[in-house]
Amino acid sequence: MKHLICIVCPRGCRLAVDEEQDYAVTGNGCPRGAEYGRIELTNPTRVVTSTVRCVGGVHPRCPVKTDKPIPKALVRAAASALDGVTLTAPAELGQVVLTDVCGTGASFITTRAI
Repeated sequence: MKHLICIVCPRGCRLAVDEEQDYAVTGNGCPRGAEYGRIELTNPTRVVTSTVRCVGGVHPRCPVKTDKPIPKALVRAAASALDGVTLTAPAELGQVVLTDVCGTGASFITTRAI
């Protein structure tokens, strides 16, 4: 039995996930919590947030994030993929910075206009 705190909504339900019972989830206050508990133990994913260099703008760095969750095991590699990326201002909100991050099909996009 694994114990988690659900992060899907602000309630923070305390989940118990029974791996021996096909990842049955208890303690969830809604169906999204049950889904979160199963996914977190079978294939955990994360949205990755970071910054990239930016030249010619007001700020020297621009915040970015993946446009969809990627496997948790690839988070460090995804962040490292941004090391050589430099944007030139102006950059629009939602502009694609890097495509197909670590072969996941996810892209890094800007979360601020610069």
